Amino acid sequence: MVLAARRTVTEGLVVGTSGNLSIRLEDTVLVTPSGVPYDQLRPRDLLAVDLDGRRLVGRLEPTSELPLHLAVYRKTDARAVVHTHAARATAVSTLVDELPPIHYMAAAMGGPIRVAGYATYGSDELAQAALAALTDRTGCLLRNHGTLVHGRDLRQAMDHTAQLEWMCQVWLAASAVPGRQPTLLTPAQLAEAGERLRGYGQPPEHAAAAPGAGQRAER
Repeated sequence: MVLAARRTVTEGLVVGTSGNLSIRLEDTVLVTPSGVPYDQLRPRDLLAVDLDGRRLVGRLEPTSELPLHLAVYRKTDARAVVHTHAARATAVSTLVDELPPIHYMAAAMGGPIRVAGYATYGSDELAQAALAALTDRTGCLLRNHGTLVHGRDLRQAMDHTAQLEWMCQVWLAASAVPGRQPTLLTPAQLAEAGERLRGYGQPPEHAAAAPGAGQRAER
């Protein structure tokens, strides 16, 4: 988790102490603390809480977005959650109610990426808005805020977070060309891509050791 947290900084997905990560281990959630710069984060700074948010291990205060993480774990089969303030994704969240299907990797997260309605950070209202946007999806944008992605493990959640920011960058770039409109994928094209993606990559027992695991599906 510490290495993943630092990766969000090096990849430009968070600024300062924004963003947070967590993983679920049975009924225990390991989560990043509030207000600790990731370049100073140590394994002993992480906290463990139960699904009701009660502290089990750790001395620091948990991220202010703990209600958001716990809501996802209660309502989905997620094993990891990543929340960032990625710049391009945040920009897109202010422009549309759904990221236009600019690339087939949207299918890897269940389909076109929705934008959750705005609510104050750390609030139960934000958690509920995010859950609505995540229906049948594993990722969403948070209006005027950032991204929320969950996955079967931290590697997948991190990879899809990066893919989501990349798709936002592609759409913004294509939309900015004067006099042109980007072509978008149809629901049928996304569905076909989704079927192909289900069989992409190595079997689970080999995936962790495969060279380039987690890269964009295009081979």
